[in-house]
Amino acid sequence: MPLNFVPPPTQKIDSEIASSLGVEVYVLRLDLMHPWVNGNKWYKLKYNLAEAKEKGYTKLLTFGGAYSNHIFATAAAGKLLGFATIGVIRGEETLPLNSTLSFALQQGMQLVYVDRQTYRHKHSAELHADFKKRFGEVFIIPEGGSNLNGVRGCLEIVTAAMQVFDTVCVACGTATTLAGITLSLNSKQRVLGFPVLKSGGFLAQDIDNLVQNYLATGLPTPYTSPVPWELICDYHFGGYAKVKDELLLFSQQFQQTHGIPLDYVYTAKMFYGVMDLLKQGYFCSGDRLLLIHTGGLQGNTI
Repeated sequence: MPLNFVPPPTQKIDSEIASSLGVEVYVLRLDLMHPWVNGNKWYKLKYNLAEAKEKGYTKLLTFGGAYSNHIFATAAAGKLLGFATIGVIRGEETLPLNSTLSFALQQGMQLVYVDRQTYRHKHSAELHADFKKRFGEVFIIPEGGSNLNGVRGCLEIVTAAMQVFDTVCVACGTATTLAGITLSLNSKQRVLGFPVLKSGGFLAQDIDNLVQNYLATGLPTPYTSPVPWELICDYHFGGYAKVKDELLLFSQQFQQTHGIPLDYVYTAKMFYGVMDLLKQGYFCSGDRLLLIHTGGLQGNTI
């Protein structure tokens, strides 16, 4: 793919609370990979775009909300790689457009708004057939890149060189990223997922389905079973794209202290959760944590 990526650095966090407990905290800076197509979004798009190109598609269609990092990244990747793009957006059009949708439009993405009831059927063959009838031969990528191509890409986030970490922490929307990471680690490691949606425990079944379906395909994987994983559902701050003053203050202080900007929709909630768990003594002395910064900083305009 003709995109110029910067290898994501791993940055250590000098935290007094972590040091006092004998815990080391590092951040994998996926946000620095590319100005627009960064974070876990690229990994979930990578093999979807490769399949679309291999099969001769010239037009992509995908789904997302008004603040979707996936919509943002797909629009940018589509333009850079020569694909026409269509974004099916949940809910009615609201003017003026927010920065995410404005950017998508600037990248040439056609925005199509559907009511929330229709959007609930985003996986249905009938709705897909309707879109193909309307827009012609389109390659359909599910919301958030949540399919086996997405899982395959996410296996590449945590590389073999990162096997020194005991716990990998990641924010969860569709949990595709978590599913991929669980198949890329060794048996002595674990994954903690922090759902950004209210009542995010339902993602457990989605994770199991993604992992089992992936393993059943025979697609590449370094391990034949996932490592232990757990969902921490207490840090959604009211639900998807919901922001409270406490979270904003934490994000501002974190950036001032460590020089790492956090997005309010995903990473800020996960980072807040990890720091709070540290205070509660959740982690053991000697633990080495790797926090995945999944990008999406454009979401801070909400």
